[in-house]
Amino acid sequence: MILTPEPAYIAAVLMLYADLPDTPLRPSPQDQSLARRLHQQHVPLTLVESALLLGSLRRLIRPADAAPLPPVRSLAYFVPVITELQQQPLPDG
Repeated sequence: MILTPEPAYIAAVLMLYADLPDTPLRPSPQDQSLARRLHQQHVPLTLVESALLLGSLRRLIRPADAAPLPPVRSLAYFVPVITELQQQPLPDG
């Protein structure tokens, strides 16, 4: 496994996060800290990306008559999805 250098990993996670709908345009210092911890825990960048996309998709595919969700305020919102994918990985492809 090739490890992404910490600065590039953090930048990639924060860019992926900020590019999602309903997330802040500027990640907070807490978001940066969480991205750093994910790198230190050797969470693959591809897994983080999958979790962010899956979590965002789940928000978007809610029933049309459901009450609107508030905006995502923190990268920590996606930690349960990251944990879920660590325990039950998505199929390849």
